[in-house]
Amino acid sequence: MEKFFKIKERGSSVSKEILGGLVTFFAMAYIIFVNPNYLSQSGMNFTAVMLATCISSAIGCFLTAFLADVPFAQAPGMGLNAFFTYTVVFSMGYTWQQGLAIVLISGLIFLIITISPLRSKIVNSIPAFLKAAISAGIGLFIAFIGMLNSGIVLAFGGEPGYTSLGGITHGATLLTIIGLVITIILLVWKVKGAILIGIIATTLIGIPFHVTKFAWDSTSFSALGETFGQCFSGFKGLGAYGILPLITAILSFAIVDCFDTVGTLIGTAGNAGMLNEKGELPGGDRALVADAVATCVGAIFGTSTVTTFVESSTGIQEGARTGLHSIVVGILFLLACFLAPVAGIIPSAATAPALIIVGVYMIAGAAKVEWSNLEQAIPAFLTIAMMPLAYSISDGIGFGMISFSVIKLVRGKAKEVPVLVYILSIIFIAKYILAGRI
Repeated sequence: MEKFFKIKERGSSVSKEILGGLVTFFAMAYIIFVNPNYLSQSGMNFTAVMLATCISSAIGCFLTAFLADVPFAQAPGMGLNAFFTYTVVFSMGYTWQQGLAIVLISGLIFLIITISPLRSKIVNSIPAFLKAAISAGIGLFIAFIGMLNSGIVLAFGGEPGYTSLGGITHGATLLTIIGLVITIILLVWKVKGAILIGIIATTLIGIPFHVTKFAWDSTSFSALGETFGQCFSGFKGLGAYGILPLITAILSFAIVDCFDTVGTLIGTAGNAGMLNEKGELPGGDRALVADAVATCVGAIFGTSTVTTFVESSTGIQEGARTGLHSIVVGILFLLACFLAPVAGIIPSAATAPALIIVGVYMIAGAAKVEWSNLEQAIPAFLTIAMMPLAYSISDGIGFGMISFSVIKLVRGKAKEVPVLVYILSIIFIAKYILAGRI
């Protein structure tokens, strides 16, 4: 195991990898239930989607471990599942089978990109200050997720949408604040495993709060037959609604998956000091391949786009540095197939403090931006701000790249921008136009 994962060489240990895997799994276990809640609204079987979620997540984690040997976990992405149900199925009129076919096509496109020279060029074209801004933006984004999951912040729909402070003096929200205080105390006293201890302590305190709920049940694997392989039947009549809506859906899935993954890898690894002197993540190219393959596998089993989860940063913060961390997460996802309700014992109020604390660590990336230089400050600010406000890592990167390109053009410094950044900016603009955002 040491020879394969190079654990000591990367300054880690087996215990750190296992601990990191446990923390990451609990931080992202909510997807086991949230993803079926979204996709079942499109007509898909809830249990089938839950099993597809666990299996595709496990496969994605194993691929990341064995292909790339990096400590990142995968699962169906939030936002992408909502896009699948509310936009592709409800608004565009596709069936859920056709939606899975679209996800499969987008995964294949992403895979082609990742195995081509374009893959490394995309990552290397991002300026150093934008990479730092991506790290800080992800920190703010993941803290925002924690606050939303716990009810500290409430989100309301409408035009325009807005947020407000939740009821912080009772229920799950109060439990989150108590858990946050416990975790902070453990961290400032440098207690090993502080984040995991905080999750466990908060879960136990949640019992008298009636927030931690115990449920024991078994899962029928026969339900998986209702979604497995249905993406292939979805190819029939796929173009009936027109080429433009089809291109919009495929492009949206592919771009978001690509840049969510690139952003998570660069931002999280950069904050943890895992990038080399060139600003590259060793094994990052193969991690992208693993992500693309997992998306295709997920579509076949019956779930929306599988992507690299930003919650991986919680395990990395605990010291995980190798693919062993990802294997631990993958094994736990497989176990969740049999004991999914047990995974649900850990309430979101117990994992929210971990997400908020990781945000504290990652926001430090903002210090690497030259804020007195508006040519850097404006793109960096838009990158950081748009991630939580648009609830999308991809949109944060898009706004950062577009503004960077425009500023350099109007300043007469067009040659300072890599050609690929211009191309990516145009692709993002095209995506917004096709999606009706402009």
